[in-house]
Amino acid sequence: MRRVWQTALVVLSVLVVLAWESPAVRASENGGFLPHFVSLRADKVNVRAGPGMRYPISWVFRRAGLPVEAIAEFDNWFKVRYADGDVGWVHRRLLSARRTAVIAGKLRILRRDPKPDGTPVLQAEEGVQGQLLTCQDAWCQLQIGGKKGWLPREALWGVYPDENFN
Repeated sequence: MRRVWQTALVVLSVLVVLAWESPAVRASENGGFLPHFVSLRADKVNVRAGPGMRYPISWVFRRAGLPVEAIAEFDNWFKVRYADGDVGWVHRRLLSARRTAVIAGKLRILRRDPKPDGTPVLQAEEGVQGQLLTCQDAWCQLQIGGKKGWLPREALWGVYPDENFN
């Protein structure tokens, strides 16, 4: 009988892992949907190897507002992915629904209007973080250092290719 319980536990563990790794959009435990982007609430956020305080800290984020992608959920923990592909677990109280993005790839010019020949507002280097204000079609409006400007969405990490919001 003990062997049956051990086998059942192994099968259940495999199913849980497969569910966590699935890239499809699905309902989360708390009524939202996964995956989705969130941001870090604090300047120091421990990222753990598993969903709980007993798991070791894998690394520490040190910048509030940084966007991360919530890809799985277990109890009060979200499995998150950062722009560089690193994955770990963060407690929900350290995450915010506030939308942010970082500049991807190279130096980018934010424009006054959502068009390639729009008046330049400011330049931002790769990794610069800003607050996402809206994304419509191929463009997103971002606020960086008190200035607002538009960038093509492919110039940002923190928003999905087909995601529109105000």
